[in-house]
Amino acid sequence: MPTAETTENEIRRQTFTGVVTSDKMKDTAVVTISRYVKHPKYHKYQMKKTKLLAHDPGNTKKIGDKATVEACRPMSKRKAFKII
Repeated sequence: MPTAETTENEIRRQTFTGVVTSDKMKDTAVVTISRYVKHPKYHKYQMKKTKLLAHDPGNTKKIGDKATVEACRPMSKRKAFKII
């Protein structure tokens, strides 16, 4: 029978690393994640960007800082990540 500690340690949440592009909202930062992917038809490599809203209590991160975000419960309509 697994204990509560065992199941809690086995949870693997999504984590991404990106750059903070906006910190104007209260307790929220916009983190831009860039990936280098190959186009399926033309076989050309291109940069793809994804913007995520992340919970940042106390607004600790500033524009240009590197940030690691982790998935969490939805905190609002678009915010479902937190800065770790």
